[in-house]
Amino acid sequence: MQLIFHTGAHATDEDRLLKTLLRNAEDLEGRGVIIPRPVRYRGLMKKTFAALENGVPSPEGRDVLLDAFLGEQAADRVVLSHFDFFGTSWSAIRDGLFYPLAGPRMAQLAQIFAFDQVEMFMAIRNPASFVPAILSRLSPEHAEQVLRETDIAALRWSDMVQRIRAAAPSVRLTLWCNEDTPLIWAEIVRELAALDHGEKIQGGFALLSEIMSREGMARFRAYLHEHPEMTEVQKKRVIAAFLDKFAIDEELEEELDLPGWTEEHVDVLTEIYDEDVLEIQRIPGVTMIAP
Repeated sequence: MQLIFHTGAHATDEDRLLKTLLRNAEDLEGRGVIIPRPVRYRGLMKKTFAALENGVPSPEGRDVLLDAFLGEQAADRVVLSHFDFFGTSWSAIRDGLFYPLAGPRMAQLAQIFAFDQVEMFMAIRNPASFVPAILSRLSPEHAEQVLRETDIAALRWSDMVQRIRAAAPSVRLTLWCNEDTPLIWAEIVRELAALDHGEKIQGGFALLSEIMSREGMARFRAYLHEHPEMTEVQKKRVIAAFLDKFAIDEELEEELDLPGWTEEHVDVLTEIYDEDVLEIQRIPGVTMIAP
């Protein structure tokens, strides 16, 4: 069986991917792809990780979890999505790292499902906006502590990926940049659900409709209708062109309200991030979805 874990990151799609998958759940079930509702597994996985802190998985653990995930449903592929698989927002930046629990928890999942194919899907985000977004979710005291103890310029997503690869080398990783999500939304959904390239899905433009004006979406859909032969690459170019003209500015603007975070500082972090993404693309066993 294929077990697919969508692990965030926090402050990326905010469960929109899960909602889109659930919109397609009935059709996907006919293909052997099950999208369990989060109530079936989120609390259970939290308890499972807590229990594994002081022990190893029991031989029955896999079957117990699958029964909870699936009930009476049969599946070839199960997709589970939770931003807290690697801990809450409190754990997103700790000990000078992004998600220090990522490696150990993927290793635990690989151990529980040792005879299954385990895959991890995750969005990463420019630290220049990710760090403020995470700190905004913490108490002022904790946020101040993180800033005091962390060299933000030294944070690397590639380091997190390398730790996961070392801890769970059998797990396949698929990542993408959150900044690219509007252009590759449908492709991400298809990859999660193992659908063929270009196959139609419900909600393929769900995110786009949130950041593009109503007029822009109407013109965009009309353009697609008039050009049904377009390839996926061409669609991405069209999306980019329509966003350039019809994007809702307020939806794209990000608050970077941190002391000392000048425009120059943001530019430096962005340059580091761009180099980090290139480094991730060189890591064996990792697939990057890009426009």
